[in-house]
Amino acid sequence: MITKFLILDESSLSVLKGQKKLCIHAAWAGEGRGSERNCSSIPPYLPPTAVNTTLRLHHLRAAMAPLNISAYIIPATDAHLSEYIAPRDARLAWMSGFTGSAGTAVVTQNKAILWTDSRYWIQAERQMDCNWELERDVSIRSITNWLIQEIAEGDLVGFDPFLFSVDTFNSYNTDLAPANRILKSIPDNLVDKIWTDRPPLPADRPTSLPDSVIERTWPMKVEQIRAQISINPYKPTGVLLSALDETAWLFNLRGNDVPYNPFFYSYTLLSMDEIWQVLFVHVERITEELKVYLNSSCYTAYCVQLIEYRDVRTYLADYLLRPGVRLWVGTEYTNQALYELITPQEKLLTSTYSPVLTTKAVKDSTEQRILKEAHVRDAVAVIQLLMWLEKKVPEGTETEITAAHFVDECRSKQKNGRGPSFETISASGPNAALAHYSPTKETARKLTVDEMYLVDSGGQYLDGTTDITRTVHWGVPTHFQKEAYTRVLMGNIDISRTIFPSGTRGVNMEMLGRRALWEIGLNYGHGTGHGVGNYFGVHEWPVGFQTNNIPFQEGMFTSIEPGYYKENDFGIRIEDIVLTVPVTTKHGNNYLTFQTVSLVPYDRNLINTTLLSPEQLHWLNTYYETIRHGVGPELERQGLKVEYDWMMKHTAPFLIAGASAVSSFTLLVTALLPALLHHLL
Repeated sequence: MITKFLILDESSLSVLKGQKKLCIHAAWAGEGRGSERNCSSIPPYLPPTAVNTTLRLHHLRAAMAPLNISAYIIPATDAHLSEYIAPRDARLAWMSGFTGSAGTAVVTQNKAILWTDSRYWIQAERQMDCNWELERDVSIRSITNWLIQEIAEGDLVGFDPFLFSVDTFNSYNTDLAPANRILKSIPDNLVDKIWTDRPPLPADRPTSLPDSVIERTWPMKVEQIRAQISINPYKPTGVLLSALDETAWLFNLRGNDVPYNPFFYSYTLLSMDEIWQVLFVHVERITEELKVYLNSSCYTAYCVQLIEYRDVRTYLADYLLRPGVRLWVGTEYTNQALYELITPQEKLLTSTYSPVLTTKAVKDSTEQRILKEAHVRDAVAVIQLLMWLEKKVPEGTETEITAAHFVDECRSKQKNGRGPSFETISASGPNAALAHYSPTKETARKLTVDEMYLVDSGGQYLDGTTDITRTVHWGVPTHFQKEAYTRVLMGNIDISRTIFPSGTRGVNMEMLGRRALWEIGLNYGHGTGHGVGNYFGVHEWPVGFQTNNIPFQEGMFTSIEPGYYKENDFGIRIEDIVLTVPVTTKHGNNYLTFQTVSLVPYDRNLINTTLLSPEQLHWLNTYYETIRHGVGPELERQGLKVEYDWMMKHTAPFLIAGASAVSSFTLLVTALLPALLHHLL
């Protein structure tokens, strides 16, 4: 055992006196110790991935005292309720050491608690020190029940209203108010006050998209949204846009303020009673060229007034003082700091999502075309990865990290590449059982032919955003692994080939992705799919298969991604992006199906074809033909002959039981002929 002592100067030590859970020394990772903390051992054991938070908690508690608050809530989000947040907004991570994307912390004068879901329990135990307790729950009810038990009646619970959605605030208040625990809105974030080395704003400036990737100009989009405002029976005078992708979409702008997503800090007030739009940004970052693009110095119907980002509350409060104003907000992405200004009730109109989010969900013809083109180039990069791993893994030199870096490098060489769309999930063996694991130098496993390997990755391109997951095995999988994989594939196919009425909600089809697993008592604990954008967010709401997603219409993109995870053993996920397209049925025309635009073959080594129905096998063979026709020419264009041969080999058709020998032979020859001709030429 290696013991690591915490060296403190006298002043630092003095502020720590009296802390109930202070660990002056702890046993750190050594031989025979695990990767998770053990706070019950003497001394407490902490892995090298744990973060010392003693001083940070002391300073936060000191900041809480003058405000007379007994608890302070710290969510893992930003003022726009974004999924991915900039380093300067990672307050929960800085306070607790926990870097997972979902979680909430509560700090009192003598306790610090983190709530997170099952995806991150192991990660939290690896990253938090013994100042923190872990609650294995994610529900607001669990947090409020804890608060009611821990603090007295009449006590104040502080929170930053910029980090609470309207619905989140209402959920907390509904539980706490009857128990006489009072939420106190504190717009000046307390973590920011003590975070002395908080990262600054990124230096990158917002830019406009080139004409080649847009069909609708921003004035056209403004008119489209204003038309929806004008026909709303409740007569709103404007709409407030708070989500970062709303403003980026409306004005055809992109930025680099948030990791993986091309967004910039902004709000927009699009009004009907004035003839211009108000864009709240860091004005000093707007170039003269962009000001001209936005017509920022005029006052006609298509002009954008630029207001400092920090003044959004002041401007909105003044706007709401005007007579006859009624503001439309989407509650899912509007923060409480702005929402609490909208009084009286007559000035407010709410819907779950703003008209921008619901309009953006349906891609126009240009967006559909270029997003499919981006997926062809992305398939080249993923095929390069899989082929490379097939060759290198038996040599025993590659790890989860080198594989992740390799696919990022492959994507960077593709036309219009703009980097990854999220942190690559590169996971082997038991690490793949963690659905959202990403490798670190402490946790990365060496890739081996004896373990299953899962890679979930995606790219940002000027013309699209991609997200694809493949699971492979380079050795001899067990019978159970093959059956689990095949049943996950069956779920993917069953959703992909389904035909449904336009306007069907994804939640009503979601069980198709689970049915084959349910038949043998297996399941998975994450969603089955999410929307995806055009050089936008890789998880684009409100499209998908969850209860709060909007009904499917023609022109929407979504992922389909069933999975299965056996704890401490292996994980399986198969994810494709699909486009909703019209289909003609025998007796009706207003029906849709899914067209798969991810174009990478599945692992033949893991498919038990005896479990597949003839219809599923036919779908699979048709899909492989689509890969050949879609990706084959691109591989040839890039001069990737070896990759072309690999693709042809891995998309050979499967024989369908019950088919005649003649038809099966014809199918095989038809499939192999292009490869034979390619070699001859």
